[in-house]
Amino acid sequence: MGAERGPDAGAARDFDVAVVGGGLVGVATAWGLAREGCRVVVLDEGDRAVRASRGNFALVWVQSKGLGLAPYAGWTIRSSNAWAGFAAMLKDETGLDVCFQRPGGFHLALSERELEVRANTLRRLHNQPGIVDYRTEILDRAQVAKMLPDIGREVVGGSFCPLDGHVNSLRLFRALHTALRARGVTYLPSHRVEAIARDGGEFRLTTPHREIRAGRVALAAGNANMRLAPMVGLECPMRPERGQIVVTERLRPFLNHPVVTLRQTDEGTVMVGDSKEESTDPSGLTLGVSATEAERAVRMFPLLGSANVVRTWSAIRVMTQDGFPIYDESESHPGAFTVCCHSGVTLAANHALAIAPMIARGALDKSLVAPFSARRFHVQEAG
Repeated sequence: MGAERGPDAGAARDFDVAVVGGGLVGVATAWGLAREGCRVVVLDEGDRAVRASRGNFALVWVQSKGLGLAPYAGWTIRSSNAWAGFAAMLKDETGLDVCFQRPGGFHLALSERELEVRANTLRRLHNQPGIVDYRTEILDRAQVAKMLPDIGREVVGGSFCPLDGHVNSLRLFRALHTALRARGVTYLPSHRVEAIARDGGEFRLTTPHREIRAGRVALAAGNANMRLAPMVGLECPMRPERGQIVVTERLRPFLNHPVVTLRQTDEGTVMVGDSKEESTDPSGLTLGVSATEAERAVRMFPLLGSANVVRTWSAIRVMTQDGFPIYDESESHPGAFTVCCHSGVTLAANHALAIAPMIARGALDKSLVAPFSARRFHVQEAG
């Protein structure tokens, strides 16, 4: 991706919107802005960036979302429902199939205690005031086995939500960059934004190579939003988190439904990953963590015990202080926006088809995104 550039990338020019960040959140937003007719530039650190997009688990996930912030469940469902159309639009524009599937997904339990904890969590989630009504069922072992016949003997049951799915996220990343190029978006790698100032009704963004001028700014730089947001009178309280992923060799098709901790890709490999570590070092693979992930996966699906691991890696996830998205517009710097979240794959359809049009119009739709303002952290502190 690092060498991709739009037309006239080296020429001095103005843009309607500068999107800071070339990961999934940034490019989904930039594509949506281009669809609205905006002249867009994407400023990216390039392939040296600590990019969360490389380390995501590629789920388009609904169940469990919203515990502690009920509107997040509805926001997630909105994106899940829009995903099929989003994928179809990308295929029409690029010829690339991102292999989106929504067969419903599982959270499996390896003991009666785990199943009880899972049921209680879902009960608390669905008992929240203002929660959207959607179905997540607790299934016993026999019910799970009908849908996942290769489960191990320790699986006692699990939860199932028909709205859950998954996608080929690396192809999604490629498709979005391809679509940006086709729509004339200027992509500037190695353009780390050092400073942002608002002057004469436009933003001036300082990079190591040159200054970029734009009418609006969308900060979609993941954990770097902590540094960038205060430059435009906003804030993004974050707590970066490292996650590790294990990938097996290609296996016969056996996993027709994604599980929150493992999924079989369209290419036949199996991805395993559920780790959460407080770290900002993406290079730190921890053997014990990977072994724990693999051990649980084999207990769930014993056939994985004989599968060869072909690669494993870690990445720094984007994580806000409370785990929920942050969407804000600046009062002190009109035209500046933050777009920040952990679930860049799940919410990609929303960022392209809902958030981007709001930024193009110059104002967020408070009826949709007010609950996700960073102002909520001050309410929590006051409480």
